[in-house]
Amino acid sequence: MKVGVIAEGDNLGALVGEDFGHSPYFLMVDLDTYDYTVVQNEFSEKEMAGYKVAEAIASLKVDAVICGGIGMHGLEILQKAGIRVWYDADGTVEENLDDLKRRIELEKKFEGKQ
Repeated sequence: MKVGVIAEGDNLGALVGEDFGHSPYFLMVDLDTYDYTVVQNEFSEKEMAGYKVAEAIASLKVDAVICGGIGMHGLEILQKAGIRVWYDADGTVEENLDDLKRRIELEKKFEGKQ
């Protein structure tokens, strides 16, 4: 699973970015291996940054996004692209990836029990 994480820094120990469009980086992370690529947010100082970041992330074919806050336009773009969004996240990128991994394992565990 490929996850885009909005981040304040350029590594897994960085804090998850509070502002989807204006955080300086997004990390594209393989949830199985935690290998990642850093993308500098070229839109962070521009108008409609959230909208532009959402389009950029959607074009990278991620399966999920982790972020702090996100506006309705950005959220809508990601959801229309079939990308699951976990927002109101805090803590480090790695902590949130670990949490997402646990959630997915629980979903898989309980899917067959309905």
